[in-house]
Amino acid sequence: MQILSPRHVKTDEALRLGVESGWYAIKVSGTFVSGPHDSEGECRRKIDEIHPPPAKKKR
Repeated sequence: MQILSPRHVKTDEALRLGVESGWYAIKVSGTFVSGPHDSEGECRRKIDEIHPPPAKKKR
């Protein structure tokens, strides 16, 4: 399973990378998986949609 995290790409970096500025879900390697998203919350929701958190085990 991949670990994804939210990352904000500002305008100057976005121009350098050739992408739009905004929030992106990225792999540990730095590869963009999803985005741009308007907010960190929206990005985190997408990350949870791609890789839902593990279900809690019942005892």
